[in-house]
Amino acid sequence: MARDDLTYSAAGVDIDTGNELVRRIKNLKGASRPEILSGIGGFAGAFSVPAGYRDPVFLSSTDGVGTKLKVAFMANRHDTVGQDLVAMSVNDVLAMGGEPVVFLDYFATGRLDADTAHAVIKGISDACTLAGCTLLGGETAELPGFYADGEYDLAGFCVAVAERSSLPEPDRVSPGDVVIGLPSSGLHSNGYSLARRVIFDVLGLGIDDPFPGEPDGRTVADVLLEPTVIYVKDVLPLIKEGLVRAMVHVTGGGLVDNPPRVLPAGLGMDLDRSSWKEPNVFRVLREAGVSDAEMARTFNLGLGYLVVVPQENSDRALDMLRSSGSDARVVGRITQRDGSSRESRLV
Repeated sequence: MARDDLTYSAAGVDIDTGNELVRRIKNLKGASRPEILSGIGGFAGAFSVPAGYRDPVFLSSTDGVGTKLKVAFMANRHDTVGQDLVAMSVNDVLAMGGEPVVFLDYFATGRLDADTAHAVIKGISDACTLAGCTLLGGETAELPGFYADGEYDLAGFCVAVAERSSLPEPDRVSPGDVVIGLPSSGLHSNGYSLARRVIFDVLGLGIDDPFPGEPDGRTVADVLLEPTVIYVKDVLPLIKEGLVRAMVHVTGGGLVDNPPRVLPAGLGMDLDRSSWKEPNVFRVLREAGVSDAEMARTFNLGLGYLVVVPQENSDRALDMLRSSGSDARVVGRITQRDGSSRESRLV
């Protein structure tokens, strides 16, 4: 005999809520691209290779938002983390010379709240517009008992296309090359396990408290939920014009571990600390007791993206970046190192 309590809904999965969410997000597509053949609602998304590439290669990247989500839960603010999700992947493929084409998301929660999920996915869609890619599809998973009440996790997946000849190669980087820095908006999406410990445990601040040193009464939530900058529309024109030798998306590992990933043996990157201004949040963390070495290896310190160009291309690159609205500036040089070492140092 069938039991009324043995249903998917009684077990914690509400199919009707899931269907309502699909209806609400069906038109959230991000940028409109002519390559898209099918979109949200099917079993898979289809797209063709963009026109205009002579020898195209595909690039792919995946990432999440990390424990920054804990701050979103505390603040009950879910409209910015979607941009963080998109930015972490599209900036990565950009650093490999790629133009983001499509993005997919994975949203998982214990009990689906359609309003929360819609806010997150709308943020993802809006960020895809900023990145010039299409939100091709995704997955919403309701997993009872797997997550704490009111919590969720996110993963994002990006596919980009690039000219094979424009893929960055470390051997192209040479002594004397100029490093141009593009500013970050703050912490972006890295180092939050340490930042949360300092802000909430060491300093004893609450999520709605004024953040020390911030103007206009900005709160802890305002500062910690500032979304990651998407650099695609600033940097892609430089790539297409052939001005760039290497690029660095400054994520986990900060300004110490990320730059060596694009350097050949025997070269280093010297970054002039006086050439850019650190956002206030880093001053607060440092004054709370985080060492300079730990800061440099954990956080971006105000530089979210680095572009390495030959000296003769630097003025043109800066002009293009500034014309797009970026406060880009020369922040360092490529220098010779002894032996086969690769290192980045702040000088």
